[in-house]
Formats: sequence, structure tokens, C-alpha cells
Amino acid sequence: MPTDPVFGQADLTNCERELIHLAGSVQSHGMLLVLREPDLTVVQASANAQAMVRRSVEELVGESLARLGGDIVEQVRALVQRADLQAPAALRASTGPAHAPRRFEGALHRHADGGLVLELEPLDDDLPGVAKGLEVPSGQLRTTLAAAVQRISAAPSIGVLSDALAQVMRDLTGYDRVMVYRFDPDGHGKVIAEARDARLESLLGHHYPASDIPQRARALYLLNRVRMLVDVDAPAPALHPAMLPLTGAPLDMSLCQLRSMSPIHLQYLRNMGVTATMSVSLVREGQLWGLVAAHHYSVRRLRYPVRAAAELLGEVASTRITAVENYAHAQVALMVRRLEQRLVEATSTEGDWRYALFRNPRTLLQPLEATGVVLFHEDELLTAGEVPSTPELRALLEWVRAQPGTEPLATSTLGVTHPELRSLTPTASGVLAVRLSASRPDYLVWLRKEQLLTVTWAGDPSKPTVDDNPLELSPRRSFAAWSEIVRGTAMPWSTGELALARAIGVALVDIAVQVQAVRLLIAEHQLTQIRASMADAREPVIVCDAEGGIIFSNDAMRTLMPRSIPPGHALATLFVQRAEIEDALLRLRESPQPWRRELDLDTDPPIPVTVRAEVVTGRQGYPLGHVIVLGDLRETRRADAARVHLEEALSLAARGTLRESDDVVSAILTNASLAAMDIADARGGPPVAPLLEEVEAAARRAAALYAQIREHG
Repeated sequence: MPTDPVFGQADLTNCERELIHLAGSVQSHGMLLVLREPDLTVVQASANAQAMVRRSVEELVGESLARLGGDIVEQVRALVQRADLQAPAALRASTGPAHAPRRFEGALHRHADGGLVLELEPLDDDLPGVAKGLEVPSGQLRTTLAAAVQRISAAPSIGVLSDALAQVMRDLTGYDRVMVYRFDPDGHGKVIAEARDARLESLLGHHYPASDIPQRARALYLLNRVRMLVDVDAPAPALHPAMLPLTGAPLDMSLCQLRSMSPIHLQYLRNMGVTATMSVSLVREGQLWGLVAAHHYSVRRLRYPVRAAAELLGEVASTRITAVENYAHAQVALMVRRLEQRLVEATSTEGDWRYALFRNPRTLLQPLEATGVVLFHEDELLTAGEVPSTPELRALLEWVRAQPGTEPLATSTLGVTHPELRSLTPTASGVLAVRLSASRPDYLVWLRKEQLLTVTWAGDPSKPTVDDNPLELSPRRSFAAWSEIVRGTAMPWSTGELALARAIGVALVDIAVQVQAVRLLIAEHQLTQIRASMADAREPVIVCDAEGGIIFSNDAMRTLMPRSIPPGHALATLFVQRAEIEDALLRLRESPQPWRRELDLDTDPPIPVTVRAEVVTGRQGYPLGHVIVLGDLRETRRADAARVHLEEALSLAARGTLRESDDVVSAILTNASLAAMDIADARGGPPVAPLLEEVEAAARRAAALYAQIREHG
């Protein structure tokens, strides 16, 4: 197994594994001290101590923090008493004599293996070699934040949100270029929004290979939501001693705001002509969704309140991203429900949902931007659009069946990754397949034909070097965009298209189950085959006779209600509301209209379910029996409870925080409330309750950041 290169010794062949969290040095606009508890003795310090606090690093290490003078000890002890310091907490402090103090802002956190890590950045702009800090007056910062949060909260789509976020971040920070950078499932990035100085060439739409941001860096983006580089050419003062005396190992700088950056990354920026940068993480469901990346072409340092404001906007934007994308899931669910209704109606009149599904191919092709679609069902083929020949489709089915992994199965490079199927490339470079049965090779497969795809990268993704020296020739010698023509591929399937395909597949499985249930009542000789089909249903299904005696219940029903349900058992006894079920069966015998209610299964504790009951009639119109389909409402109820909890938390926050009119706090709470409404209304996507809890946590974090801004602004 290859050894991970230590910080500063990586090349382009192993920079993915560089130990960037063990940098051992800081950016020169601030200093770092590691303090032993409880006496606050300095055990490690950055080499620029003399310039910052008028004491050499050799003098500083081993003495008490109190020797620095000022109120720094009081500020540190106050933070230790009121915060757990698992994450950096902001502070302001002074050092030196009263007649000539030096003022600092910074952060304090507790190292995982013991000791306090104190980072200090000077508030005085007269220190040699330290860039002047950009400040925004407190009143102006509040006004800017309130307007920015409101603009982000009103964004109806990811595109509009990204454009707004790029502009408000540039307005706030003043960087020459601000980009919103989104990651695809493979880790590659694309600039989806940009706000820039008119003199700069646009990078909008540029793609970047996943290797530009190594996995270790991505992990650190989740820990440190804001990262600032002040000067790409500034020296990086080392820590003294190199090993942390408390552990005998290098200091883990994962949470350090002043941590210096990899030489390879710095060279990357120099070759772009970039001098200063800032990045803000965009996080969805605990994963790095994207970044706000800001570039400046001269030295630039932001004061802490401005950086905290940028982080606040990142939290608000992340909340809105969650809401917008979850709403898209809801739209998928609505479309699938309409498709299901149309197919059920067609089945009742024509007896076969498959032909109804293909009567209007546009309804299958357009939502997924497919060029062809194939239904493999009970050894028959139905097709629409541009598809390969029948023998080629049979070969494709065998390949689909042989693929392991989760559903749906998706590829945009079929002929490239599987040369034996290269003949399908013109009409089936892209394949998206959902399985319709666990026991038979039944699939619905969408196809995309080959498209000559022009990918615009910022530089050559192969990272060429001269003499294998990344500092002589960087990861990007020239950032002139170049185009790579990719043959044998189709447009990749998006996350939303995968969700839609999965939902359509589920709907078709459920429709098939309903048809099979009717056949069960009409044709006893098909009982074995139909039972096997119904066992695959995702929804709990019960078939009972005209009097309400249970004939059949599927595996999903037995999972939902573990106690035994023997044949002949009265349907009504399964529910707490027995009288309602008995009354419903009477009504169904008199009228064939479907019956729907929300009831409770008689379990401990009761399980809330939706109940959909339909009568099945014979040729003479008399009832043969009933098909009962149940839906588990526990997640819905949990989501409702989470929403109520969130609303109560927001109400309490408003009453506890808005003692005076404050547009920023109001905007934060309004953004969280709007996101909660969008998420709670978007049923059919991911579980709602965790998303609402994430919104509440983000709102609390944004409010806490704003409280720090007000305290230190």
C-alpha cells in the first residue's frame, strides 16, 4: 500500500493522498498558539509570533499565556467556561501593555487529543507584512444580509438560487470573481453561476475534473465551512516545535482557519493569476453539494464578521437547496400519480395497462429526455422511439439482468464500458433500467442515443508535467479552456431523472399488482402465479371475499402487521375502527365507487395507514370481493410532528431573539419557515422528518453566526 505523502511533499501522482490537515504551518496574516490546560501554558506556536505579539517563538513556547498581557487570558477562560469548543468559537482580545495594546480577533477550539488551539488575526492594520482587513460597517452588514437572505429564500429553482448566491456573495465580499460550483455524482465539478468583474473572461459552464479537489480536501470542507487564502505568495510560518508536545505527533489542523494550503494548490492558483481566494461550503444531507468559490487578483483579507456573514449565507443557501430539490421530488411524485391514474382507467376499459402505457410515447420519453423506451414484460417486447433491433434488445436485456448493484441501473457509456454491446451505440449509448418484478426479468428501459458531447474543462484533466516537477509546471500550465470531444456517450442521467424512473417503476409494479388481484378473484387456476406476483408488491395488499373474509395477504402486509392473518379471518378485526370497515364493505356492495380512509391497524402501538378499498364485480354486476391496498402513514406522521416541532422552535426563537426589530434574524427565520413548508408539502421524495431537522439545525447555526457577528461586529 503506498505511503500517504506528508504535507508539501506530494506530486501530481499522489496529491490525492497528501496529508493537508497536518500542514504544520499557518498563513502569515495570523498566528497560532496551542495551550496546555488548565494553566494555559503555550506548548506550540507559529514562527511569526515576534511580528504579532512582540515575542519570539522561542521565548513564547513554555511560558504562560498571561505573559502576553492585555485581556487575552480573561477572554480565553471565558470561552472555555461557556462553550464546549468542539468547533471553533470566535473571540476578540488584546495583548501587550495598556498604553500600546495590540488587538486581535480569532477563534478557539479544543484539540481532539488535548490542548486548546488559539488562532489570532490582528485588528490593527499597521503590522508589517499583514494585509489590511476588509470590514463592513455593522449597520450596512445587517442590511446586506437581510436583503441577501430574502433573495435566496425567494429562489424557485437551483439556477435562480445559484445566480442570486453568486451575486450576493460578491456584493458582500468584493472579490473579483465569485462562482457557484456544483459536484456531479462522480465528483466532477461545473461552474453553474458566476458574478465577476466585466474585465475578466467568463468561466461559466466550465467543467473541472474530480481530482482538482482531493477527497481529504472535500472532508475538510465539511468541517470548515469557510476557507480564506489572503496571499498566494505570502510565506507560511511553521509551527514550533514541529511536533505537538502533548501528543508527540503533528498538530491536526482540520479545524484551523489559518491552516496553510498545499504548495500544489498554490501553484494551481498562481497559474490562473489568482492571488487571494475564499470558499464557502454548500452542504445537503451531510454531503458536499457544491462550493461558492471566490477569486481575487490582488491580496485580500476579510475580517471575521464578513467571513461569518459569508458562512451564514452558505447555510441559508444550503437550506434553500434542500427545499428546492425536495420540491422537485414532489413534482416527480405528482407526475407518477397522474400516470398511474391514466393506466388504471385504461386497464379497467381495455384489460391491459401495457398498451395504454405506450399509446402516447411522448409521456414516457419526454420527462426523462429519452430517445427510446422498451418494456420487457412476460417475454414480450413493447417499444417506442428510436431503439436497436430485437436481437440487440434481447442482448441488452441479458446484460441488464447480469448487472449487480442498486436500482435503477444507469449508464451513459454502454458501448465504451462494454465493448460487446458497441453495436447499440447509435441508439442506446445511454441506458436507464428499472425492474418491475423480483421473480421475472421484467424491465422498463429508457434509451438515449449517442451524442457528440463537447465538454469544456478548465485545463487538461490529465495534469501534464515537465520533468515530473509540479512546481516547475503546475497542475494547470495554462487555463485556456479546451474542448474534449467524447464519442460513444449519451447525455448523463441526472439525479432527478433517476428518481423519476424509480417512481414510474414503483407505480407500474403497483398497477400490475392491482390487475393481478382482479385475476385472482376471477381465475382460481391462476392462483399460484398471481400470488407470486402480488408478493413482490411494495404496498401491503389484502384480497377478501364479498363478505369481508380474507382470502390473501401479501408479504408487505405481513411485514407491516406481524401477527398471523389466517384465511377466512374477518377484515374488520385488523383495524381499531372495526365499525368503519364493516360499514365500508356494505357501501361497496351497494355502490362500486372506491372507498378511502385513514385508519389504525390494531397493533401495539396502533399503526396509522391509508386504506383504499375497491369492489370487484362479476359479469352480472354482483360483487366477487374486494381489493384492499394499505399505505404506511408512520413516516408522514413523523414528518408532521417534525414540522410542528420546527414551527414551535422557530416561534420560540422569534420570541427569544426578536426583542428589537432585526431584519437579519427575521429573514433567517422566514427562510427556514419557507423551506419547511416546501419540504413538508413535498411528499413522495426522501423522508421529510430528517430534512426538517436539518432545516432547524441550519437555522440555529445561522442565528448563532449572526449573534457572533453582532457581538464582534
